[in-house]
Amino acid sequence: MVIKFNRRFLSTALTLSGTIIGAGILGLPYVFAQAGFIFGLFWLIFLGSIVLVSFLYLGEVSLRTNGKHQLTSLAKRYLGKKGEIIMFFAVMFGIYSSLLAYLIGEGESLSQLFFGNINYALYFTLGFWFILTFLVHYTLKDLRKIETYGVFAIILIIFVMLFLFLPKIQVTNLIQTNYSNIFLPFGVILFALLGFTSIPDLRQEIKGHEKRLKKAIILGLMIPIFLYLIFVVISLGVFGKSISPIATVSLGVLPLILGIFSMLTSYYVLSFALKGVYRGDLKLSKKLTFVLMGFVPLILFFLVFFFKTFNFIQILGIGGVISGGLVGILILLMNFKAKKKGNRKPEYVVPINIGIIILFSLIFLFGIFSQLFL
Repeated sequence: MVIKFNRRFLSTALTLSGTIIGAGILGLPYVFAQAGFIFGLFWLIFLGSIVLVSFLYLGEVSLRTNGKHQLTSLAKRYLGKKGEIIMFFAVMFGIYSSLLAYLIGEGESLSQLFFGNINYALYFTLGFWFILTFLVHYTLKDLRKIETYGVFAIILIIFVMLFLFLPKIQVTNLIQTNYSNIFLPFGVILFALLGFTSIPDLRQEIKGHEKRLKKAIILGLMIPIFLYLIFVVISLGVFGKSISPIATVSLGVLPLILGIFSMLTSYYVLSFALKGVYRGDLKLSKKLTFVLMGFVPLILFFLVFFFKTFNFIQILGIGGVISGGLVGILILLMNFKAKKKGNRKPEYVVPINIGIIILFSLIFLFGIFSQLFL
């Protein structure tokens, strides 16, 4: 497959990449270390393939539907009111889990960057929340800019890290395995690959060039997977099992900047998607949207921070399997229905049948079971 680049195509692909790359990348080295690099690599490739097909299914659904839509409105159109309710829960659970993880990770990363410890994480979290919450009123044009620049910055930092840390990588750290934790990476990796909420917006972003949406989705996912692999090799290769649950805390100044960039761009885009659901789909007022979009993540952060209910890795894992699993299953059903009930001819088609729906659904359900019970 040959990919021809132009500005709009690249910005569309990078919007997806920027949505995907967030707090998940910071938890990958830890779960890879606990299970072993080989098992982690297997899950990254396996789940990456599942998520890619799911992204393409959702892109096709969007192309088969006239007008502007978010996930909830697409679910309502093709799966009815019950489908809309389940999708709304899944999307909200995933977005708020992500925003919560970003608030925790960003606070600790900024505190570590400026003071060499995480003692001031609370204050940095509050500052980060305040600034990002009041940035979300910007337009889609500004969204493309922040994603493009943010992802380029992440790519640059990771390759500089590779150059600096390559001599320190110990191969022995990459060949150890732990069968007792073989399923541990599932939830965190799935979380690190999530970007469903941005797919409907990609169609609007690439408007006029919809034939290139499929390739933009493929490139938009391949970039994070490639960067994840490099980041894990660096982190795990240098620190082994001693790597911190928030990996950049262990790696020094440059990786901390990587984490800050990745979480900043993802927090912005997911907040923008949240705003789209409340304003576009639910038709809520601006004031109520602002409260739900801005203050709910902050309240969740305070609950976790003061009551120590969940740690960073647990939030990533649970958010990944519950949100990713439910949304993934609904997308399969939506695509199956849209092939019959869509009101627009799509620019690409991905085959689907009952067997694929059952197989993928079992994989997503297994992920939920393994994260919660194994």
